[in-house]
Amino acid sequence: QVRLVESGGGSVQAGGSLRLTCVASGSRYCMGWFRQTPGNQREGVAGVYTRGGVPYYYEPVKGRFTVSENNPLNTLYLQMDNLKPEDTGMYYCAAAHRKCNSGYFPHEFDYWGQGIQVTVSS
Repeated sequence: QVRLVESGGGSVQAGGSLRLTCVASGSRYCMGWFRQTPGNQREGVAGVYTRGGVPYYYEPVKGRFTVSENNPLNTLYLQMDNLKPEDTGMYYCAAAHRKCNSGYFPHEFDYWGQGIQVTVSS
């Protein structure tokens, strides 16, 4: 069993920055961030295919978001810069007991955090 605890969300104006943190308790391989807006499916944003591995990013956030790890602390970070109103949503941390294929699809993950709200105003 892996428990994931997110922190760092909040409200900012467009162009601002936020840093999300996800602390994992327990062994995991793939770890990533998803976001969801009302009426829409949860979609992958960024993550790492395996612990200490290559990061991945999806098109809407490339060049603006940076994912990083602190492996001794079993923590994944998401630095979000140049935020846009369309980045608004509930952000979830997710982890899996295997290397991810894409990291984009929720079914690739076994564990989820409780979610944290990010609001970007124009």
